[in-house]
Amino acid sequence: MNHAHPARPTVDRRTAAAWLAAGLLAGCAGGPPVVPATPPRPSRMSDEQAQDATVLALGLVGTTYRYGGNTPEGGFDCSGLIMYVYRAAGLATPRTVREMSLWGQPVHPSFVRTGDLAIFGSRGDASHAGILVGQGRFVHAPSTGGTVSLARLAEGYWSSRLIGYRRPL
Repeated sequence: MNHAHPARPTVDRRTAAAWLAAGLLAGCAGGPPVVPATPPRPSRMSDEQAQDATVLALGLVGTTYRYGGNTPEGGFDCSGLIMYVYRAAGLATPRTVREMSLWGQPVHPSFVRTGDLAIFGSRGDASHAGILVGQGRFVHAPSTGGTVSLARLAEGYWSSRLIGYRRPL
């Protein structure tokens, strides 16, 4: 009895490489947007306002975390902390992290400054944010039961969830 196998279709290497490249590009489409390595446009937040925001954010370290909170007396969640600090610097921000992740302008890592926002999440979906304060650190209100704290961008947890940076236009 002859058990002949059906002939396998052949695909040349260029066609296979093209399909592989298309698949890899499609897999990357859901990641964070690529920000050009060009200086950001001028911002409504001056360098002086950015420094003031940084000093205020650092002064709030130790304040109680409270979901939905937006005052030092009542506590802060991460977006409430940013709203409070930016309001003191003369700027209005959106209320939610998701809105903040689309607000203002993206900033390439080589052009970040103190006062900019660091946006965190997974698969490009923003879920947390903090205020950059220099030397690779940021101030944020991390979670229930915690307090406003200072963290490093290079820490494994945060570095693996960094989506990008934002600055007011």
